[in-house]
Amino acid sequence: MLLASLAAFDDYTNGPDSFKQPGVPEGTVYEHEWSHSAVYPGTTRKFWIYVPAGYDGQRPLCLMVFQDGEGWVRTNGQIRATYVLDNLIHQKAIPPMAGLFVNPGRKLPVTDLKRRPENRGLEYDSVTNGSRYPEFLVTEMLPQVEKRVRLTPDPEGRGLAGSSSGGICAFTACWERPDQFRKAFSCVGSFVDLRGGHNYPPMIRKTRPVKPIRVFLQDGTNDLDNPFGNWPLANQEMAAALKFSGYDYRFVMGDGAHNSKHGAALFPDAMRWLWRDATEGSNR
Repeated sequence: MLLASLAAFDDYTNGPDSFKQPGVPEGTVYEHEWSHSAVYPGTTRKFWIYVPAGYDGQRPLCLMVFQDGEGWVRTNGQIRATYVLDNLIHQKAIPPMAGLFVNPGRKLPVTDLKRRPENRGLEYDSVTNGSRYPEFLVTEMLPQVEKRVRLTPDPEGRGLAGSSSGGICAFTACWERPDQFRKAFSCVGSFVDLRGGHNYPPMIRKTRPVKPIRVFLQDGTNDLDNPFGNWPLANQEMAAALKFSGYDYRFVMGDGAHNSKHGAALFPDAMRWLWRDATEGSNR
């Protein structure tokens, strides 16, 4: 019984939507570097822009922004987001969209690429008035994307995704700037007391009017438990607050640890749910 239980723990696997499929056109990915930030001066970062197959430059595209972008853009990684975009766009399950994959900033001069980017906690975990990341996206990153594609100005056509601190960051961008972003996918989100994230549940309960955002949360019962908080309980508090206030949300709790296995397996269906009312013919 114990061996069977251990074998079942955190055993999530990706479905076919997360792999290259025969006959599905592939989008193009362009790699860039940004070392001119006014919002986060003295930093540098890589970012990648995904352009869907067949884009003609005429129609404005929807957009998904991925935090810790390098992990999401890799086709041999856990989440394989570009394959998911290729497949779901081809199926007309989501509208044609661009992808922006952004790494957190490293302090200049960069001396050790193996270290975690020093600016990650500041950028991703800062909550409400302490967060400048939405401003960074809107004023610095989106103009870079628009050098390659036309983006919809409609916030209903813009979403974000991230894991751990990137997950709370995706929510923060929607919470702070619903005029720009209205869809968030959070995998094992860090809604704990790193830089104020534990304050979100009471803020969600008390803030009126309800913000026009849609949120998909994922976590696992074996996620982190440390002095900053208990990740599974924090995500349950988030879900309860979103339910109490009448938000359009979905929460999936599994048995996973602090990794992207379950989130990766859910990601295609999370995208279908987030974009369920955006048709292929939408003029966003």
